Amino acid sequence: MDRYSPIFAIAQAAELAEMHPQTLRQYDRIGLVSPQRTRGNTRRYSLHDIDQLRQVSQLSHEGLSLEGIRRVLDLENEVQRLRVRVASLERALSDQVMQQERRVFAAGAGGEVVSVRRGTRVRRANEIVVWRPNAR
Repeated sequence: MDRYSPIFAIAQAAELAEMHPQTLRQYDRIGLVSPQRTRGNTRRYSLHDIDQLRQVSQLSHEGLSLEGIRRVLDLENEVQRLRVRVASLERALSDQVMQQERRVFAAGAGGEVVSVRRGTRVRRANEIVVWRPNAR
């Protein structure tokens, strides 16, 4: 079970968030905090939803409108998604840097720079080109 698992019925969620169940229904109707639904269309709240409901209550007591609260929640969700993305990109970059550190560069047979694994040699051609037709 994680913090996104839908486990609480509306009565339990309302008690945990210290709100009236009707308030939770209203927030769901306007899309402020939308819990998951069961097959029977019953609302199920997660710990994350409960935290959001508490945050909505706090922001409301501080004087923010419901639209302002929606914007704050949307921005916080976006920040969370971006943090996950940055962490993923940092891991990918770290992996790539580690792979690059295991590689060396050498001159290829035609004079080009090639990447080879450490400890291997570039195959060199020993033949002499006397005449090469122009590529058209």
